[in-house]
Amino acid sequence: MTPVFQVLGGLALFLFGVRMLSQGMEKIAGNKIQEWLDRLTGRRVKGALFGAAATALLQSSSLMMITLLGLVNAHLISLEQAVGVMLGQEVGTTLTAQIVAFDVGDFSLLFVALGFVLSEFARRRRWGEYGEILMGLGVLFVGMDLMSGALEVLAELPGVERWLAEMGRNFPAGVLAGTIATAIVQSSSAITGLVVAMGMSQAITLPGAIALLLGANIGTCIDTQLVAALRLSRPAWRASVAQIFINVLGVLLFVPFLGPFTELVRSSAADLARQIANAHTIFNVAVSLVLLPFSKQIARLAERIVPRTPDEEKPKLTAFIDDAQHSLPAVALREALRELNRIGETTADMIEHSCRALVEDDMGAAQWVLEKESEFVDAVCVLLEGFVNRLMQESLTVAQQSRCFQLKNLITDIERVGDLTENLVQEAQKKVAHDVSFSPQALQELTELFEHTHRTYVCALRSVEGVDETLARRACRLEDEFDSLYLEARQAHVDRLEAGICQPEAEVIFIEALRNLERIADHADNLGISVLRNRYAARRGD
Repeated sequence: MTPVFQVLGGLALFLFGVRMLSQGMEKIAGNKIQEWLDRLTGRRVKGALFGAAATALLQSSSLMMITLLGLVNAHLISLEQAVGVMLGQEVGTTLTAQIVAFDVGDFSLLFVALGFVLSEFARRRRWGEYGEILMGLGVLFVGMDLMSGALEVLAELPGVERWLAEMGRNFPAGVLAGTIATAIVQSSSAITGLVVAMGMSQAITLPGAIALLLGANIGTCIDTQLVAALRLSRPAWRASVAQIFINVLGVLLFVPFLGPFTELVRSSAADLARQIANAHTIFNVAVSLVLLPFSKQIARLAERIVPRTPDEEKPKLTAFIDDAQHSLPAVALREALRELNRIGETTADMIEHSCRALVEDDMGAAQWVLEKESEFVDAVCVLLEGFVNRLMQESLTVAQQSRCFQLKNLITDIERVGDLTENLVQEAQKKVAHDVSFSPQALQELTELFEHTHRTYVCALRSVEGVDETLARRACRLEDEFDSLYLEARQAHVDRLEAGICQPEAEVIFIEALRNLERIADHADNLGISVLRNRYAARRGD
């Protein structure tokens, strides 16, 4: 049983190494992936290139697919765009097989040692992340060595030898075995690595290896199907169905050409392990090239299999965030910021409407503010804060943890602005209900203060959206100017009361309006300061 334990232990180390490598790559390249995603358009080639690059960097097709499900579900990309990304993703997965086909010998232990030193003792955070990648590679190769050594012994056992020979002769049986194994392990990279290890130990023939690899391509869909089922999301189901169609159709397209394909692969390298890696690459690249022009048709087929329901047409409270994004924290943080900016834009509009309500006695504007506050701002802020709280339970970098804390503070500030606009329209309702009138001077001052507050708040929101220090400083300066305007307005109000120009009944409403505007300006100042502190912390951490 010792060789069996060695195979299982080697497979566990291999999976652990892939996970370390994936996490290290995500920490370094996660933000870049999000930038590429922002530039993703409806063009198939761009989507495919993005999928290939992102999956190659993350070293996890399952991680990338689960993230993709979240983006489709959040309507950040269309199903057709997602199909293009999936086809590129198939190409990106081939990098793992090409890497593990190298025989690095004792250098694997050197990678582990160097990676440990960098990750534990490097002063700069970025070097620690490089160490995590290096250590992941080392552990991955150690696992490969364990598997290949044990498989060489196992392959000589009569029962195992007959089974492996059967895989080479019986293509459907090999595909089924690869599918089941991948579905159980839930990692096509693990099965691919195992097959390459079998090639290193000469424990399998090339036709048998090809059958197992093609089966692994089908089996990798199972875990995404489970995610879609657990999420009960129609868009996620469609994307999952599209992936299954791509992988199954790809295998079926190759069946008539197995003979020529096997000979092509055999001529591509002298070493069996490298031949297996090349078979994986050639198959996935060929399938992606053949199916890429049919992205639209694949998307339409998935939509027919999983048709839209009336519930899907109902508008969602959130527009950008989705729990599936937690698997890629850089994406989750970016989409959380987009959701926050969306709430911020609504609260900025609420300031303008509350001005119309208080200055122009527009009760329609007042009702609009009250509805937005109760039905949108409060509800989305709760969802967004919960999203960030769950994200903080993931494996995050120090910078990502800091960003989460910043987002929580920003949510609080923006939610409070919504509350303050509600206070303003309630004062407007009192003004109308009690037939209180403001003097022309008071109305002019209120209008100017509202405009200044709105300008300050919008400037602060723009600084948050673009992480712009210049706008953040400008928002802070505008808040300082507001303080002066506020004091002048209060004194002018006192002067008007003493001169008998203003109604005494207007005093409470006017002063409360000034106080709420001052507090909105303070929250705008908080937004600007948050941006400045975050930028300073980012520079200090570099």
